[in-house]
Amino acid sequence: MAEFTLPKNSKIKGGRTIPSPQPGGAMRNFKVYRYDPDSGKNPRYDTFEVNLDECGPMVLDALIKIKSEQDSSLTFRRSCREGICGSCSMNIDGKNGLACTTAIEDVKGEVKITPLPAMDVIKDLVPDFTHFYAQYASITPWLQTVTPPPAGKERLQSPEERAKLDGLYECILCACCSTSCPSYWWNSDKFLGPAILLQAYRWLADSRDEMTGERLDALEDPFRLYRCHTIMNCANACPKGLSPAKAIAEIKKMEVERIV
Repeated sequence: MAEFTLPKNSKIKGGRTIPSPQPGGAMRNFKVYRYDPDSGKNPRYDTFEVNLDECGPMVLDALIKIKSEQDSSLTFRRSCREGICGSCSMNIDGKNGLACTTAIEDVKGEVKITPLPAMDVIKDLVPDFTHFYAQYASITPWLQTVTPPPAGKERLQSPEERAKLDGLYECILCACCSTSCPSYWWNSDKFLGPAILLQAYRWLADSRDEMTGERLDALEDPFRLYRCHTIMNCANACPKGLSPAKAIAEIKKMEVERIV
């Protein structure tokens, strides 16, 4: 399912094609979104030719090669290159994912790369995460307790209690899921979105946390939680194979059960 919609501040015009400095070999075209708000110019696409015989296997390898050899002004985030940090999240061939774990050979034909959908763009492939991180902070994503800690001990969990966090703690906050969600595109000012709600459930499911009621009160809102319509784009887009939709369903279940 194609998930791409233009970033909020996009009106694409023009573009250019930059040939590879090492012609020959297995050549692939990479069509990359370019935008610099400070320039006052409209967004555009630049097409770069890359010799795959002299490039690593992942889309991030191609972007690094382009930046190193063809256009040093190309801007994108990257860090771990192992699918752990979530820095290189972007839209590749119409689907959100991590550039460091997306193989070039899995994309047919020209590789089209844009920033994550429906977010303001700082420059090129770098979206503005300010609002996303503010939403994350709003759910108080840390252990909260009212009882004093056990003397000289950690707060312990049974293996069964710990297992309830599987599928939640692995979230890397790359925002691939949230920016693939139409409800988040339309209501991101109020709806927390799949990533943040999965993180919220991570603390609701933690047996050591003692603020369950307060957390549920904060989520009981027509927009913060209930704008989820179970479209399931979030589960399809998650590069870690998680299911934010399932976490959201569990929160809704907890909200109902405490009323009953």
